[in-house]
Order: sequence, then structure tokens, then C-alpha cells
Amino acid sequence: MNYLKYTPYIYLVFGAYFIYDGVTKLNATEATPWLSFIIAGLAIFMFFFRLKFAKKFEDRNKKS
Repeated sequence: MNYLKYTPYIYLVFGAYFIYDGVTKLNATEATPWLSFIIAGLAIFMFFFRLKFAKKFEDRNKKS
């Protein structure tokens, strides 16, 4: 279960990718970048949520 410590960072990588994708689509004439920015915001939110959840889970295990 040691790999679960590193999985929130995958969300951060996806968030950075979709921000990059949104910026490149923003410069294009026919592309709509808003979906990429929404997915990037969701991925960054999930990064912080997973970190908080993992910390809460770890604290619960320490009390047992």
C-alpha cells in the first residue's frame, strides 16, 4: 500500500497537462479550451482532496 502515497501526484500531472492543453487551445481559433480548464480544476481539486484523505486515514491508523 506504499504506492498510495504517490497517487495524488498523478492528479497534479494531469492538471498541469490540461492547463497546457487549455492554453494551447486558447490560442487556436476554432477550439474551445473551457473543458480542458474544467478538467484541470477538477484534477487539482482531487490532488488536494486525496492528500487530505490520506492524512486523515494515516492519523486514524496511528490511533489504533
